[in-house]
Amino acid sequence: MTLDQLLILVILAVTIALFIWGPWRHDMVALASLLTCVFTGLIPPENAFSGFGHPAVVTVACVLILSRGLQNTGAMDALAQRVVPRSGNITLAMLLLTGLGAFLSGFMNNVGALALLMPVAADMAEKQNLPPGKILMPLSFATILGGMTTLIGTPPNLVVSGFRASAGAGSYGMFDFTPVGLAVTLVGLLFIGLIGWRLVPGRGQTGAASFDTGTYLTEAVVGEKSAAAGKSLREIGKLLSTEDAQVVGIVHNDARVSPATPWHRAHIGDILVIEAEPESLAASLSSLGLKMVGEPEGERKKKGKRDNLDNPATAKSKEKGADKERNPPDREEVQLRELVVMPNSILVGRSIRFSHLSARYQIHLLALSRRGRRSVRRLRSTPLLAGDALLMMGADDNLNSFARDQGCVPLAQRHISMPNKEKSAIALIGMALAVCGAAFGLIPAAISFAACVLAFMALKVVPLRNIYEALDGSVIVLLGTLIAVADVIETTGAADLVAQVLLDNLAQGSALVALALILIITMTLSDFMNNVATAAVMCSIAFSTAEQLAVNPDSFLMAVAIGASCAFLTPVGHQNNTLILGPGGFDFGDYWRMGLPLEILVIMVSIPVLLWVWPL
Repeated sequence: MTLDQLLILVILAVTIALFIWGPWRHDMVALASLLTCVFTGLIPPENAFSGFGHPAVVTVACVLILSRGLQNTGAMDALAQRVVPRSGNITLAMLLLTGLGAFLSGFMNNVGALALLMPVAADMAEKQNLPPGKILMPLSFATILGGMTTLIGTPPNLVVSGFRASAGAGSYGMFDFTPVGLAVTLVGLLFIGLIGWRLVPGRGQTGAASFDTGTYLTEAVVGEKSAAAGKSLREIGKLLSTEDAQVVGIVHNDARVSPATPWHRAHIGDILVIEAEPESLAASLSSLGLKMVGEPEGERKKKGKRDNLDNPATAKSKEKGADKERNPPDREEVQLRELVVMPNSILVGRSIRFSHLSARYQIHLLALSRRGRRSVRRLRSTPLLAGDALLMMGADDNLNSFARDQGCVPLAQRHISMPNKEKSAIALIGMALAVCGAAFGLIPAAISFAACVLAFMALKVVPLRNIYEALDGSVIVLLGTLIAVADVIETTGAADLVAQVLLDNLAQGSALVALALILIITMTLSDFMNNVATAAVMCSIAFSTAEQLAVNPDSFLMAVAIGASCAFLTPVGHQNNTLILGPGGFDFGDYWRMGLPLEILVIMVSIPVLLWVWPL
C-alpha cells in the first residue's frame, strides 16, 4: 500500500463516518474531504473544483429547476386529481397513488414528486380513515423507486453515468437504466400496494386532520383577564394537565426563555411556552384565557393597547408598519394551516424571524412541532429543521405564497400554486422535448436540459426571481466536490486495493457473489449517508472489481445505481424519508418494518435482471 492510497482511504473512512454520524451537513463534509485531499497533495489546487463543471452537476441543477416549473404551473395537478381515487378500494387507490408517484419521479426531482402528491395522500388518508403514515411512507418509497428508472430520475444515476464516461466507456443513455429499474420498481410497487403499507406502524389518530406531527410548542401571552395571572407554574400545570398540555418555559419582559420551575409565578405580559397535542392546543389555551403570541392584532385589540402602553417604541413601530402593510387579510379570510419544512427549504438552519412573515406575507407563526425533540427557545429564534411542522395563520393566498417561496408543503389538501393552463402546456412540452433530445442522442443530456431551462426562463414558466431558489445548493456542492474525490480513489489505485480485498476475502473470486456484495454494500451505505455520496464512493470500487474479474463493468455500475436508490431503512438515507418523518409521526425505527423486506425483495429481483440485461 502506497502513502497516497493510505491517505485517501483514511480520508474516505473519516468522510463516511461523518456522513453517518451527522454532526455536519453532508455538503460541509464533502467540502472538507475535498480540501483535505488538496492540502495533502492528492489533488492539485488548480483541479480542486473541476468537478463543478461535470455534466452530471449541470444536469442535476437543470432538473431541479425544471421540476420547480412543473410544480409551479400545476402541470401535474390535474393528472393527480384524475388518476388517484380518494375513496373506494384501498388497495387500488394505493397502487394508483404509488404508481403515479413513481412515474413522476422518473422525470422530475424525487422530493418534488413527493411534495406534489403529499396533499393527495393527506386527503386519501382522511377518506380512507387511515393514519396518514400508512399512505405517506408507501408514497415516499414509491418516489424513491421511480427515480431509478431513467437517467435524470435521481442524482446517483447521473453520477454513475458520469463515472462511466470518465472511464472512457461513454455515458449512459436516458433509458439505459429503465430495464432493470422498471423491473425493480414494478415489483416494489406491487409489494407496497398489496402488503407493504400494512406493515407501516399506525401512529396517531386516523384522518388527515389528525396528522401526528408530535406535540406543538406554542407561545401564549398572559393577559389581564387570564386565569393564569398570579398563579404559580405548578398551579397552571395542574389546570393544563386536564387538556394533556404542560408549561415548559416562560419569558418575562421579553427576556430569553427560562425553564419552567414549579414555584415561578406568571405575571401579566409574561409569555408561557406550552407543549400540547394539536387537537388539544386550542382547548388548553382557552381554559386559562391565554392568547397565542402570533395572533393578528385585530384578534386581540385589548392586549395590543396594553402592550403599546408598556412599550411606546413598539407602538410607534407598529403604527408605521401598519401604513406599509399591503393587502391585509380580512378576518373572514384568516385560517390555520399546518406546513412542513422540506429538506431543501431555505428555512432550514434559519429562524422564522428572518423570513419577515408579517411584512412580506401578512401571516403569523403560531406553533412549532418537532418530532421527538423539545426546545424552550423562543419560536421566532428557533432554527428550523427539515420535517418541522409549522402552524401558520393568515389568508389562503398569503399562506400559499409563503409555502411556495420558502419551500414548505401543506398537510391538508391545498394547492400551493396557482394553476396556469398555458404555462402548464409549455412546461410539459418543454420537458418532453428535453427528454427526447437526450433519449435519442440528438444532444448531450446536460445541453438538452440546459436549453429547456433557458426556455422556461424566457417564457417565465419559472419566475426569474425563483430560478436560483429552485436549486438545492447542498446537492450541487456535494456532487461537485465528491466527483473530484472519487477521481482520487481511482487514480491512486485505492479502488483496486479495496476491490482486491473484497474479492479475496468475501467473494472468493466469484463474479456473482461480488455483484451481490457490491449491491448490498451500496444499499447499506445509502441507508445511512447521502445517496449521491454513496454512488460517488462505490463507482470506483465496483469498476475495479469488474476489471479484476474480467467481466462486464456495466453490471456492477448498474448495481451501484440500484443500491444507491434503495434507502428504505432510516429517515436519514433519503430526503423523502426525512420529509415524512414529522407528518407521519414516525420514529427512527419505524422505517425498517416495510423497508427491510422491500430491500430484500430488491436484491432478489435486481440480481437476475442485471444478469439478463447486462450479462457478465
